[in-house]
Amino acid sequence: MNRIKEVLEIKGIKQTWLSKQLNKSYNMINAYVQNRRQPSLEDLYKIAEILDVDVKELLVSNKKNRNV
Repeated sequence: MNRIKEVLEIKGIKQTWLSKQLNKSYNMINAYVQNRRQPSLEDLYKIAEILDVDVKELLVSNKKNRNV
């Protein structure tokens, strides 16, 4: 799962703009945003760079906060 949709909304960026920056179709970006498909690690890093965020901000953690 990813948080691309949330980060785009926070930054006020449209999916069409991101698709042009990544040289991907709007449909592909929309599939990422809707979590129907997941970007490759390479694309995830590119998205993070384009959006100027840490790649971790684009991911949903697989761990619950635990007191260890």
